[in-house]
Amino acid sequence: MGMSNDFKHIQAAHCETGVTTNLLRGIGIDKMTEPLAFGIGSGLFFAYIPLLKINNGPAIAFRTLPGHIFSKTCDSLGVNIVRKKFRSKEDAQKALDKSLTDGYAVGCQVGVYYLPYFPKQYRFHFNAHNLIVYGKEADKYLISDPIMETVTTLTTYELERVRFAKGALAPKGQLYYPVKKHIVNDETIKDAIKTGIKRNVFSMLTFPGFISGLHGIKYTGNRIKKWRDKLGLEKAGLYLAQLVRMQEEIGTGGGGFRYMYAAFLQEANAYHNNGQLLQASETFTNAGDLWRTAAVQAAGIYKGRLGSQADFNVMGDYLLEIAEVEKYAFEILSKIKWH
Repeated sequence: MGMSNDFKHIQAAHCETGVTTNLLRGIGIDKMTEPLAFGIGSGLFFAYIPLLKINNGPAIAFRTLPGHIFSKTCDSLGVNIVRKKFRSKEDAQKALDKSLTDGYAVGCQVGVYYLPYFPKQYRFHFNAHNLIVYGKEADKYLISDPIMETVTTLTTYELERVRFAKGALAPKGQLYYPVKKHIVNDETIKDAIKTGIKRNVFSMLTFPGFISGLHGIKYTGNRIKKWRDKLGLEKAGLYLAQLVRMQEEIGTGGGGFRYMYAAFLQEANAYHNNGQLLQASETFTNAGDLWRTAAVQAAGIYKGRLGSQADFNVMGDYLLEIAEVEKYAFEILSKIKWH
């Protein structure tokens, strides 16, 4: 059924950027790469949301909301998309089957806890994972999960279970895909890069409120210094484990999203030839290194090797330093005179 034969699986560092890249290449946008999808989709972000609990810790995001990267990338490239959520499991399966019969590869938002092909240590209650269903054979759906090396399959039951996972960010059977063959030229990509960067400058530098963007990183750094006294060592450790887990987000590693943004700016330079893009790229690589170092410090605390107030202060200071580094990078980008 559908497109099991001509779908090309490309492994990626992160799920949504991987799905976006694979789906857009599938409709003829051959120049799409994972860093371009991330940058055009203005994917870099930070938010600390203490009221939204995931695995008993505060929600901490290192990228924009699930689904935004795909939507914004397609929008900037002029690609029409279909996106649906469902109340009923039957309707969700019918819609998926029909899209496959019509020849589409389909992106799905899923929970990772019940994904049978995921290694046990990576399975936790996180519902904003993305994969592609590209065909069906008997009772098996053909699955391209971009963070895995090869394609795999899920039974009807297994797929339904992860598409209707419960809890924070419940996927509600969500499916999405671009609708038709669409060729874009270099000019379109060039414009989309510019739009993506401007949007990202706004969301990190001037987004209102204190829990998101660069304000959010600073705010979190200052909070961390108070966690030990306020929460007690054990709970503070769990909160830091949460920070690292959301940072790693199954496979992007340390400052993965910062490294990806640095790679995006290098690719952007090939289209715009602007030294400021390369300067900012280098700065984001430094930010990625700092996030990675901070993750090691956090791990030392939640694994019990560290635990003094001084250790929490060091951890908080890393985030304050990161906020300054990223601010510098976004200020470089904000001053670019686009042609």
